[in-house]
Amino acid sequence: MSITPLMPVYPRCGFRPVRGEGAWLISEDGSRALDFAAGIAVNLLGHGHPHLTKAIQDQAATLMHVSNLYGSPQGEAFAQRLVDTTFADTVFFTNSGAEAVECSIKTARAYHQSQGSDRYEIITFKNAFHGRTMATISASNQEKMHKGFLPLLEGFKYVDFDDLEGAKAAIGPKTAAFLVEPIQGEGGVRPASDAFMKGLRALADEHGLMLILDEVQCGVARSGTLYCYEQYGIEPDIMATAKGLGGGFPVGACLATEEAARGMVVGTHGSTYGGNPFAMAACQAVWDVVANDEFLAQVRATGDKLRAALEQFIGNYPDLFTGVRGKGLMLGVTMTHETRAFVAHLRDNHGLLTVAAGDNTFRVLPPLNIDDSHISIFMEKLSAGAASYKMPEAA
Repeated sequence: MSITPLMPVYPRCGFRPVRGEGAWLISEDGSRALDFAAGIAVNLLGHGHPHLTKAIQDQAATLMHVSNLYGSPQGEAFAQRLVDTTFADTVFFTNSGAEAVECSIKTARAYHQSQGSDRYEIITFKNAFHGRTMATISASNQEKMHKGFLPLLEGFKYVDFDDLEGAKAAIGPKTAAFLVEPIQGEGGVRPASDAFMKGLRALADEHGLMLILDEVQCGVARSGTLYCYEQYGIEPDIMATAKGLGGGFPVGACLATEEAARGMVVGTHGSTYGGNPFAMAACQAVWDVVANDEFLAQVRATGDKLRAALEQFIGNYPDLFTGVRGKGLMLGVTMTHETRAFVAHLRDNHGLLTVAAGDNTFRVLPPLNIDDSHISIFMEKLSAGAASYKMPEAA
């Protein structure tokens, strides 16, 4: 048998973490790496956070899972907390970001079809990443995700990101919604402009469409506010959230207004594991820490410090780096060439974990509770990595 026990869909590297301590990961060979990837924006409180760990331990000893056929005091309590702190009136819990986006798409279509309309098309934006299910890869124009899985699901129309006129021109009689990331993550940490986001909201209102936000990566305090839409002065009709929501425990959610959710009635959707007591305990613990003005102000201040350090640093290497972009502690460093070799160099030779992205960008996604000492270590490792890096020869 030549295939590996783990299906070989990831190009796994030689770093094999078995333990985490705050902003550090420790491999099975004892080597340590500063984790400024955070599980791709998942471990927002780092590793082994005492409040989160205790909440999970206590819930595991009490009740882990029951069917959604029964009442859910745990799910009701956290759903109410989300309603109290966001635009939403109602919540459906999932196990992942892709599932949350799937639910968002279904919610938008159900809204129109519950009123007898045949609208179903979703306008999405090029270089987006919405997940790996059939619907979410169909929602992206990235051919690398389509290969091997054709035919795609119909009902998606692609427009250039941050192109309001293009979005307006794409609206047709079958259009049901816009689906957009306020900050494209996999696409290269590209924040949408204020004019674009406000314009999408206005177009949705004018044409009776749903505005769906994919805040799977940029949400849960990552961008410096609880959710990124707050920084644009708008509210969505529907929003997908996940990643940091459980601090490392797999959980996601689809949030919606009462009007947007009018088609989601008994029997229209479901999830065996979604919203189980174990997941809700993790979410409650995360919300205890992040959903307050003091923590959010700290994320913004730390993000400003890290960004300033990066912007000052990259001027020393104009042949490598071209800029810094993002919001809060969701930052991207743009390079003069494709980034995967540099990300691997930082990891393998300098014990620094970052994440490659599109548009010649690598992502800097540290835990949200880092301090100045972590920024100093990060900059030391990044500086050493840049100084020792040999650019790949052009093909």
